[in-house]
Amino acid sequence: MAGVVVCHGSTVVRERLVVTSIGVPTLSPVRAAASVDELMAHARRIPPTIVLLDAHIAAPGASEAIRRLRAVAPGAAVVLLASPDDSAALDRALALGARGFLAPDVGRPELSAVAAHVLASPVLPTGPRPVHEVPQPAPPPLGDSTQEALDAPVVLTKREIEVLVGMSNGRSNAQIGQELFLSEDTVKTHARRLFRKLGANDRAQAVAIGLRGGLIR
Repeated sequence: MAGVVVCHGSTVVRERLVVTSIGVPTLSPVRAAASVDELMAHARRIPPTIVLLDAHIAAPGASEAIRRLRAVAPGAAVVLLASPDDSAALDRALALGARGFLAPDVGRPELSAVAAHVLASPVLPTGPRPVHEVPQPAPPPLGDSTQEALDAPVVLTKREIEVLVGMSNGRSNAQIGQELFLSEDTVKTHARRLFRKLGANDRAQAVAIGLRGGLIR
């Protein structure tokens, strides 16, 4: 195992995450990087297994860091360090293949659980995740917000569809996370996005819209 690289622009956050990571045996050895250039230097010398990446790392930024990392260390799993409210940063990173996100102040138990999920899952392919674009038919009215969502084309990412399928099978967010090797917070973020895209107020309505629109079967 080549361990973890903690890449964060804040010295305080970076050092705290290094200390937290050192306490997780599966993340050993632990290396630190203050910039994308330092991250790439580490990856070229010894490709890491996991990279904890600051969502707001200085230019060239997190998205470019993931692209470069995929070329140098395609087997590295990237976990973004961001809050659930960082929708734009999360969308870009997840589309490029990031495995999920953790809060910068993550504790050792959650970090251990996420590391276990990541290490137990197969290596992801390089490149962006596929996107499914399905034009919606005109179903019977289900309410103003639902009808508006169904009248327009809906684009869900592969992960969002997987989360929606999990919901349709009665899985909890925690169970969906275990099946997809994602943290529960990451599943919640995907769920919020697909609710917004579908114009759904809850899981039942999202599943109903997905079934009627052919997004899930």
